[in-house]
Amino acid sequence: MHSKSDSVQPSAEALRYPWEQHPGPEEVVEVRPGVLWVRLKLPFRLNHVNIYLLADGDGYAMIDSGFGNEETIEAWTKLFDGPLKGVHITRLIVTHSHPDHVGLAGWIVERFNCPLEMSQVEYLQSVYHQNRGTEERRNAQRLFFRRHGMDETLTDKLLGRGQEYLKRVSVLPASYRRISHGDEVVIGTRRFKVITGGGHALDQVMLYCADDKLFLSADQVLSKISPNVSVWAVEPDQNSLGEYLASLASLTTTLPYDVLVLPGHGVPFYGLKTRIKQLADHHEERCRMIADACREVPQTSSQLVPVVFHKHVLDPHQMGFAAGELIAHVNYMLVEGRLTAEQKDGVLQFRTT
Repeated sequence: MHSKSDSVQPSAEALRYPWEQHPGPEEVVEVRPGVLWVRLKLPFRLNHVNIYLLADGDGYAMIDSGFGNEETIEAWTKLFDGPLKGVHITRLIVTHSHPDHVGLAGWIVERFNCPLEMSQVEYLQSVYHQNRGTEERRNAQRLFFRRHGMDETLTDKLLGRGQEYLKRVSVLPASYRRISHGDEVVIGTRRFKVITGGGHALDQVMLYCADDKLFLSADQVLSKISPNVSVWAVEPDQNSLGEYLASLASLTTTLPYDVLVLPGHGVPFYGLKTRIKQLADHHEERCRMIADACREVPQTSSQLVPVVFHKHVLDPHQMGFAAGELIAHVNYMLVEGRLTAEQKDGVLQFRTT
């Protein structure tokens, strides 16, 4: 789940939020000349996603498309009939494969006859999500949850409503243009460097314009909440948290302190390096909580979920994210040598070293 992270004293510069108010349902905000911000509703606890439009010749490049449901189509229709009337979308750049970002890619591409641009891994991951509902894959997910101590009742909930959101994606275009880490992408008069990072997604695309000190961070760095970093059945031993922390460290050394950050959720902000430190500290605190819980008696992932997420009331959708995120912390701590694992009756238990 996307969850609130703890505040720390700024280590490099203060966090600033130039726009405390987000755009309304039929509003467009210009955050820089030729950079438009739209906010679309989502039907779960994380109740919105940001879309950015970048001036691109005689139209605009769209960054992400929104969730694949009728409500989002209606929202876009009102925008294109209202404040975006006459706007042509020249290309759609999708940052990653999650349905709130890629969900309407097929609809946008068809409406504007524009190309889709994604990293290769994220395009293929989107295809995987669309076709993951086979019985074989459901069985793999079932075994994954059971191995981490989830009982049958909880597992059934996680495989039902907990995974339903993954289906909310329009049919993807059969072809796309690949963008890769280190590429230079020209959008209108601006040049963006493509930066990709793992953890929240496998190869999430971020865009950095050095001349304008503008950073489109997707979901890798959010303004006020922590992006979900999870492990799933398709790669049960993945060190996604390690990948995420490495990405944050790389951004700290690559980008200047005074960029304007345009995140996938929340509001634009200044103070990138301070925010990155907050996120890293947030995950370290969770690791300490897990280590404390496993010090005397070995624990399963299922037993550790309420230790870490004790402040949350979790529905099946949120519980799936919480379980995946807990396992990400466990896997990271195993790699770091902070936990050891043993298997008892087919269920993994973890003990602090």
